[in-house]
Amino acid sequence: SNSNVHTNVLHSFSDSTTWPSTTPQHCNGTRQSPVNIETKNVKLDLSLVPFSFSGFDDSSALLHILNEGKTVKVFVNDSKVNVSKGGLADVYKTSQVHFHWGNGTFTGGSEHTLDGKQYQMEMHVVNYMSSYGSLDAALTNSTGVAVLGFFIEVGNSAIILGDFTLDSLLQGVNRSKYYRYLGSLTTPSCNEAVVWTVFKDSIKVSQDLINLFSTTVHTNTSSDPLIFNNFRISQNLNGRVITQSSLATTPLHSTFISAVLLCAVLWWFC
Repeated sequence: SNSNVHTNVLHSFSDSTTWPSTTPQHCNGTRQSPVNIETKNVKLDLSLVPFSFSGFDDSSALLHILNEGKTVKVFVNDSKVNVSKGGLADVYKTSQVHFHWGNGTFTGGSEHTLDGKQYQMEMHVVNYMSSYGSLDAALTNSTGVAVLGFFIEVGNSAIILGDFTLDSLLQGVNRSKYYRYLGSLTTPSCNEAVVWTVFKDSIKVSQDLINLFSTTVHTNTSSDPLIFNNFRISQNLNGRVITQSSLATTPLHSTFISAVLLCAVLWWFC
């Protein structure tokens, strides 16, 4: 049992089914995340054009890495990095990147699933509408936050030497192939303020690196419990339609890319 995993944090992933009653702010709402993406039910949306990414190549934009007791978070200088187009109604400033993972080799750790498949990990790039001064302020708008979700799985990752940037992690992921739906934050208070983008192509990393997340990162100090299985289970769609960009209708291609960012995140704690 992993019931003691999150003894030092405000919420426990080991029984996220209790969140609607124990943290009821929005967690019992009707547009909750994550969800299972059933590709046979996904609708084509021609407005889902490619994104424009600004500052994703800027190594100085990644400020610091913090173990928050429930995830590992990379803080981003939101004055240097933003996302627009891609069917978004505004420019969204990039605030932070964080990770969800399982317990290593045999168990999935992604929050979203694709036709029922749970990937080993999931990375979230969190952005907020630029007309708001902060991420917290943007949570008051039903589309105030745009989260970019990337699946992470085992593959033959290639080490690419160079600057530590968001692009260095995402090289090889076709960022024009994606799914879109309206949802929520996946942790309390589960605000229903998120335009979700889940990318079809996954980031490939080594099994050793995936194992390190569940065997290295503790909730606080090294004597505290390890963090693992920090994902929320799939939520009901409640009639929501998931759409996809036109390029997402093409077959998956295998891409083996750098794990530069993941390595940097973990070496911080090793």
